[in-house]
Amino acid sequence: MAELKTTVNDKSVVQFISRIDDDGKREACLTLLALMQQVTGAEPRMWGDSIVGFGSYHYRYESGREGDWFLTGFSPRKQNLTIYIMSGLERHAALLKKLGTHKTGKSCLYLKRIEDIDLGKLQNLIEKSVEHLSRTYPSA
Repeated sequence: MAELKTTVNDKSVVQFISRIDDDGKREACLTLLALMQQVTGAEPRMWGDSIVGFGSYHYRYESGREGDWFLTGFSPRKQNLTIYIMSGLERHAALLKKLGTHKTGKSCLYLKRIEDIDLGKLQNLIEKSVEHLSRTYPSA
């Protein structure tokens, strides 16, 4: 089985964020940093070269695949600010309707600008995801 390339490391989150050229994206990352740290109570850690993750859990699938992953996190991608909602977004459809302008993937919330969403609703979404993961994976 292939090893995951995206793993937690000791790179500096502060340095990573300070190197973001776009002022708006850098400020959005600082907002997310504070919000996610408040929700999880965990210190931010770099996962790979471009993801800031908070907390962790150990998963094991029926297929036998297992590993460790962050509870929630974000990445300032070129096109969008990506927010990782690891419990999956399909279970949060009602809340997403009230969030504001965004796009979604299975566990990814894509934002052009953080000003386009309701931060209180985002916090609630992250809280619900972290609670679900904590119930599903006792190691969280």
